[in-house]
Amino acid sequence: MTEKLKQIGLDLGSISEDALDIILWEGGLDSAFFSDIFFANRNRPGILKMLLNHYGTPEEIRQEASKLLNLPVPAQTDLQAVKEEKEAKPKEERKQTLLQCIQSMNVGQRIHLALRGGREVRNLLLKDSNKEVLRTVMLNPKITESEVELIAVNRNTPEEILRIISKNREWTRNYSILFGLVTNPKTPPGVSVSFVSRIKKSDLSRLEKNKNIPDLVRGAVKRILSKKRH
Repeated sequence: MTEKLKQIGLDLGSISEDALDIILWEGGLDSAFFSDIFFANRNRPGILKMLLNHYGTPEEIRQEASKLLNLPVPAQTDLQAVKEEKEAKPKEERKQTLLQCIQSMNVGQRIHLALRGGREVRNLLLKDSNKEVLRTVMLNPKITESEVELIAVNRNTPEEILRIISKNREWTRNYSILFGLVTNPKTPPGVSVSFVSRIKKSDLSRLEKNKNIPDLVRGAVKRILSKKRH
């Protein structure tokens, strides 16, 4: 987490309460994240109250927040009740609320959210018009290769994101992601051509007939197939 923050120069002490609220309630956070948030925001009562009342906060962090705020530690039954109330909201209602909240955020807040948000948040932020937000989504430590594959094949994915995927060696070792980039007409032709030599012969034959990919890419495919046939 710390290394990711350094890459984009983020300070957890400046995270907005709205962004943190979304991150907390999406779940799937490790204890180190709660610790980082707590120590970066010891002088922000609003953030401390969120940690105090969130069901997933580690008990030692909850106790420390309680002392700083001079407030009692909530009973586990109360924490569970709040959790169940949140989870009881219909999925579409939660998604709409999430979208409205994101739309009201400034760029800095969306960047914080992009780095720590869950899958639903990432999907929404990949439609963001700000390139820094887009780049940060791809730095999110929770992003999976299955997500990256879907992003790579999606024709609505911004070119900026396709370039980021193409530069990540770990991702491009995954054949499905590699093939997705080559077949996506939005991928810059120079990027696609550099990967053509790694495409399986059976898939090259399909690409040769694909009218949606750029002529430059199809030409490279034909040259490789010609060599393989002779």
